[in-house]
Amino acid sequence: MTTHCSTSTPEIEDVQGSADTRQIAINRVGIKDIRHPVRVKDRSEGEQHTIANFNMYVFLPHNFKGTHMSRFVAILNNHEREISISSFEDMLVEMVELLESEAGHIEMTFPFFVNKTAPVSGVQSLMDYDVTLIGEVENGQPSIFTKVVVPVTSLCPCSKSISDRGAHNQRSHVTVTVSTRDFMWIEEIIELVEAEASSELYSLLKRPDEKFITERAYDNPKFVEDVVRDVAGRLNADPRIESYVVEAENFESIHNHSAYARIEKN
Repeated sequence: MTTHCSTSTPEIEDVQGSADTRQIAINRVGIKDIRHPVRVKDRSEGEQHTIANFNMYVFLPHNFKGTHMSRFVAILNNHEREISISSFEDMLVEMVELLESEAGHIEMTFPFFVNKTAPVSGVQSLMDYDVTLIGEVENGQPSIFTKVVVPVTSLCPCSKSISDRGAHNQRSHVTVTVSTRDFMWIEEIIELVEAEASSELYSLLKRPDEKFITERAYDNPKFVEDVVRDVAGRLNADPRIESYVVEAENFESIHNHSAYARIEKN
């Protein structure tokens, strides 16, 4: 007698794809803080190779119990080994199609480096900036935003006015989130912000540079309100900018709190 063994694999239940009866949709569901190599356009060097943190979400209708988390990872790995900014929009559209959703959201955050030259000594050093590409798609229509956090120096006009000696200053973060009608270098956004601070920052300075920057900040005092208004004015003058959010946070040196201001244009 011959015994026949079955080689077929039993079907595994898809619990995530089962129905849900609670009648509550989920605005965003997906994965956070997964890292992947990326390539970013660089005005001076052509491109940079870096590592990005991804947050990837889709809308989940009320009648589905869950989404397929593994598909988010598959999208990252099925694209390029190093995802580029030019492929970011394609990946966004692919995500909502593969997960059969009507809306999706991706955040790709990475360090971006600029080689800066000190103002007096001329020594060069790399300065890093946090950059995030934000992609949203709804009903097949994608929208892309670029967010750049620019650290700068701000010097208080009030402190300068009332003090016999010196004035308090602090490091500040100016965050610009823009939607553009045309291509814009990340470096252009950084330079635009740095031009409106009391002074820009450098990774490496000699003593003559430190003297120069200290005096430049003292000659160019700005409240947090001044910074966001001046940056907004520059953005308003650039025809490539469609919409923006400008935020400034001063990490106060004589207070145990921050000063903050924000301007939006839709």
